[in-house]
Amino acid sequence: MERAAVAMSGGVDSSVAALLVKNAGYDPIGLSMRLWDRQRDDKETKSDALPATRCCSPDELSDARTAATRIGIPCFIIDFHKEFEDSVVRPFVGEYLRGRTPSPCVHCNSRLKFGHLMSLADDAGAARVATGHYARIVRNEKKGRFLLLEARDKNKDQSYFLFGLTQEQLARAMFPIGDLTKQEVREIARSRGLPTAEKAESQEICFVPDGDYAAFIERYRPRDGSVAVAAPPPGKIIDISGRVLGTHNGIHHYTIGQRRGIGLAHSEPLYVLEIRPNENVIVVGERRLLGRSSCLVERPNWISITDLTEPLRVAAKIRSRHIPAQALIEPRGDGGVTVIFDTPQAGVTPGQACVFYEDEIVIGGGWIS
Repeated sequence: MERAAVAMSGGVDSSVAALLVKNAGYDPIGLSMRLWDRQRDDKETKSDALPATRCCSPDELSDARTAATRIGIPCFIIDFHKEFEDSVVRPFVGEYLRGRTPSPCVHCNSRLKFGHLMSLADDAGAARVATGHYARIVRNEKKGRFLLLEARDKNKDQSYFLFGLTQEQLARAMFPIGDLTKQEVREIARSRGLPTAEKAESQEICFVPDGDYAAFIERYRPRDGSVAVAAPPPGKIIDISGRVLGTHNGIHHYTIGQRRGIGLAHSEPLYVLEIRPNENVIVVGERRLLGRSSCLVERPNWISITDLTEPLRVAAKIRSRHIPAQALIEPRGDGGVTVIFDTPQAGVTPGQACVFYEDEIVIGGGWIS
């Protein structure tokens, strides 16, 4: 039998993915990644009230092993602390310090789950790597390319977070639950008595256990002992005319489109319109000023096409839960992309991913600059 490595997080999705891989005739082995240190969290947040079953916690890793035992496959826990900090956490902190709002789950998928994990799969003699993502892969023989598609369950679709995968990674990847709904996944888990069948989903970013991103950035110290970059100091809050309205607590506390936490009295609710890190300034205004008719996207990765050589009509998603907006994308001389929306979009946020679709097919995507 062909061997397949299955990324097992301790949740119901990855558990059922492992079961389906085995049922499909593969010889599966489970690989669980330790990415962040629970004890480090507890010490730095000075809290014993953090959820024990959050992503990457010891309880989650134990559940992954228990599920693997029930399925009848081996499961190995791999320590990826250093790789995770270098590839995900440091860029996360750096982006906030630059006045951007990062998407660490995209980096974790492309760099860890389909980067380092595939190398481990090679060491284990596994030709394929399966995960519990809600997405689908098909081979387009005419184009000679692997295509990434939305999941059948559109409410659970995770294709947005996978736009960074390469053709080489897609050729080896398997998404066994991509054609299933969440309810069907749970029913399969119940029918096989998997201990993860009723588990709630993890919603938080694993290395920000209390959900306070700004506090995490302020207390973050690299594990290698290098000097941490100081969090930005307080600065001015201004309106679009440049009039000073108040003082902010540091640009890392804010993101484009934010309403709460601005702390200014005004006749209408105020939203963050722009973050200017070089000036240490936050620009605010009414909701009607949030719309943007275009944006620039850097470092694109193309999946259904080899490259963007001429303008192309797409449906563009500027965040994971964004309703795709009709747009025209045009190539730029620097390798980037200009996105021109048919109608202005609110909350176009530097640092977030912008992913392009044609119906349910992912064309590609990049990072809003």
